[in-house]
Amino acid sequence: MDIRDILSKVDHTVLSQTATWDDIRALCDDGMRYGTASVCIPAWYVGRAAAYCAGKLPICTVIGFPNGYSTTRVKAFETRDAVENGADEIDMVIPVGALKAGDTDAVRRDIEAVRQACVGKVLKVIIETCLLTDDEKIKMCGIVSDSGADFIKTSTGFSTGGATFDDVNLFKAHCAPHLKIKAAGGISSIADAEEFLRLGADRLGTSRIVKIVKAENLL
Repeated sequence: MDIRDILSKVDHTVLSQTATWDDIRALCDDGMRYGTASVCIPAWYVGRAAAYCAGKLPICTVIGFPNGYSTTRVKAFETRDAVENGADEIDMVIPVGALKAGDTDAVRRDIEAVRQACVGKVLKVIIETCLLTDDEKIKMCGIVSDSGADFIKTSTGFSTGGATFDDVNLFKAHCAPHLKIKAAGGISSIADAEEFLRLGADRLGTSRIVKIVKAENLL
């Protein structure tokens, strides 16, 4: 697979609590230079990054991150604020505890409220697969497929595990054909990236792929 094709699927990501504007600006410079799908950054920096990139690179941010247990009203407010500040894509975290308790209606309402607040922007729904049983993952495939979201996403990268090949296979088998897949967390090599894409992922959440390309002078 051509490295440019891989980069075009990467949400180049920095979500560290200690990220500074210098870190975000460098991320944006790399995203624009290497043609990534977006940069995924904390909401704190969205307005500044949107102005800096000036439409040359989509800006993605995270909502209810990383635990997902903000109230639905708070998530909707965060989303509207991010969009007003220039976010093009929203990655939200579901209320995992509500899913675990069997309250799938609450999970569905949570996603739908953020979808409405997105006002047409791309929405990715993080279900944190490392905390779920396969039955719960399959339930979420159905809920996200029906929610109006654009992507189902494996992981925040802040919990006990990241994306796995098995989870992408499971998503591919149980999500509606229109729903895209984002694998995120722990993608540490070009070979990993190629395999996730081969299995059906449409986006990759990672910072390491660009670092490898730079370190190995692959472009």
